[in-house]
Order: sequence, then structure tokens, then C-alpha cells
Amino acid sequence: MRSKLLLLPLLAILAGACSKDNSNSPIIPYVPVNAQLNINSQLYPDLRQDGGYAYLPDGYKGIIVVRQNAGSYLAFERTCTYDPTNECVLEVDPSRLYITDPCCGSQFNLQGQVIGGPAISALLQYRTSLVASTLYISN
Repeated sequence: MRSKLLLLPLLAILAGACSKDNSNSPIIPYVPVNAQLNINSQLYPDLRQDGGYAYLPDGYKGIIVVRQNAGSYLAFERTCTYDPTNECVLEVDPSRLYITDPCCGSQFNLQGQVIGGPAISALLQYRTSLVASTLYISN
């Protein structure tokens, strides 16, 4: 009986050590982001249509803003989750169907999820808030 009582704390420690933590991807360095853009600006004509996108210089390697629909925009770090230290920046494919890393070949859908490896983690997503025609992007 006494050995069973001693075994319980050990099992609890081991169970905690084996918890699922999908953070086996390299860490993207934190850079404070507090950007805004006018979605009606002549600088961002593609943001006037669903699936349109724009690149911003903010973030670690830049930001991709993707229009989901007239009231919803997503913003992603332009750094691949497979190897954040490589010199490449993510780009929207000319087909406008996915985002790709020209160095490692990883592909992500326009919602930031992996659709082709070697990356296994989704893109780093920033918060977005649309107020009138101003899109606020932050982390």
C-alpha cells in the first residue's frame, strides 16, 4: 500500500512532462506590432476583393494582410514556422491560392494553416480589428 502511495506523485510528474505541447517549431523572435492601414487606400488595391492581400513592413520580417471578406481581414508574420532564421520571406503565390516560403517550399492556406511541409505549425497570426476603413494590426 505504501509503495502505491509513493508511486502516485511520480506518475503525476511523468504525466506532466509528457503533455502535448506542439511547440517543437523554432521560435519566431517577438517584435511589437501596432500597425494600421486604410483598406480603401490606393496603396492597397488588392484589399478591395476577397482573397486580396497586401504586404506591410512591420513585424519580424514583415506582415501579410489577407482579406477574407469585406468585414474580415487576417494578418500573418512573413516568417516561415519551419526555419525562422532563413533569409526568405513568405509570399502569396501568383495563383493567389496559398502562401509559400521560397526557401523551404512550405505552403500555407490563406487562413495561415499548413498545407505543405516541411513546416508543421501554422503561421504566426496577429490580431486585427476593422473600424470603419482603418484596419488595426497588433500582437
